[in-house]
Amino acid sequence: MPVKLAYHANCWGPLGGNAVGVTSITQLTYRTFGDMEQAIREIGAAGYVGTELFDGNLLDYEGRIGDLRAVLDQSGVVLVAGYSGANFIFDDILGEELVRIERAAAVAAELGAEHLVVGGGAKRANGRQADDFKRLGAALDKVIDIGAKTGLRAHYHPHLSTIVEGPEEVREIFRHTAIDFCPDTAHLAAAGGDPAAQIREFKDRISYVHLKGWQRDPFAFTPLDRGDVDMAPIVEALKDIGFSGWITTELDAWADPRQGAVLSMDYLNKAMGPR
Repeated sequence: MPVKLAYHANCWGPLGGNAVGVTSITQLTYRTFGDMEQAIREIGAAGYVGTELFDGNLLDYEGRIGDLRAVLDQSGVVLVAGYSGANFIFDDILGEELVRIERAAAVAAELGAEHLVVGGGAKRANGRQADDFKRLGAALDKVIDIGAKTGLRAHYHPHLSTIVEGPEEVREIFRHTAIDFCPDTAHLAAAGGDPAAQIREFKDRISYVHLKGWQRDPFAFTPLDRGDVDMAPIVEALKDIGFSGWITTELDAWADPRQGAVLSMDYLNKAMGPR
């Protein structure tokens, strides 16, 4: 299977959002509160040739792209994607959210990335409204336009805590948008889905993949070699659909981030064989 393996840099520190985003939507980015340059070096040392960064971490390098490019080059790692998120369903703030996503996409594109990934779709305090999927779909089509403008392929990543979690919700949102589907194996499984089946179902919309392990009790994300998500059928599904391109492994938290990266790489080497 002609794939390339990347690893998300989100494990090298606590995850959160910019606090100033509470009062300024344009600043409400995802962020790993850690040293991204160390993360990139350790990702390269673990054998990966690509990485993905959150929008907040990318925007730290706005105006000094050369600093991050130098670390990537020294580590033998390329930036594959940037990840952002938004509410997407509230008309009053959508424009501000899209400006932020476009800024992050511009940084990612300048660093040579191929993909733009977004998650989101807010859960309202009083429950979902009838047109929320249409609103989300229309916003995601605007993300496609941002990707096209910056030379990135745009993807939607169903995510726990949004209105798109379970299999029926995944099917519903893709009736309302043309954006590609970035499956995250842990989020899909935790929401009651069968990631391998969903990969087959949406094979024509998958051009970028997130692999992540997950355990039910206590809830935690894990390296690919453990947890309650059976990775073998997922790898088989990717082979069956003839997937080629980038696969990014994620692990939101692990005591030793480099060890977590190595554990997943060891699993992938055994499961996928020579590439």
